Amino acid sequence: MKSATQTEIEEALTCQCGCGLTVHACNHLQCPSAIPLKQEIAGELVLGKTRAEVLAHFSGKYGEKILSAPTTSGFNLLAWVMPFAAVLVAAALIVTVTRRWRPSAAPPARSVPPARDPADAERRARLRAELERFEA
Repeated sequence: MKSATQTEIEEALTCQCGCGLTVHACNHLQCPSAIPLKQEIAGELVLGKTRAEVLAHFSGKYGEKILSAPTTSGFNLLAWVMPFAAVLVAAALIVTVTRRWRPSAAPPARSVPPARDPADAERRARLRAELERFEA
């Protein structure tokens, strides 16, 4: 198993001075949090502890707030997944609502026979007569 380096563990822990940076990146001179944490990390590594063991030590001592990336188990897993699930549910809801709002296609109009006009009957009779005369 590859042993952890000081820098890797410092990057995995958040400085407790309030800067919001990792222990490694804390830019406060004489930081009251980063300096003792770096010394404690070095002490843990001298004891031959792995990265997971060192992080578990600090997590047990300070709580999960010291970890620069939350774990992916328990409630934290829900916190990681919930935003994506909410976006998917919202998208499905938007698609459903917009489909219902869209007017449905109007049913095809039934063809209504034209009203019978007496002049129309005369025209048809004349047309038939002309066609018969033409064919003969």
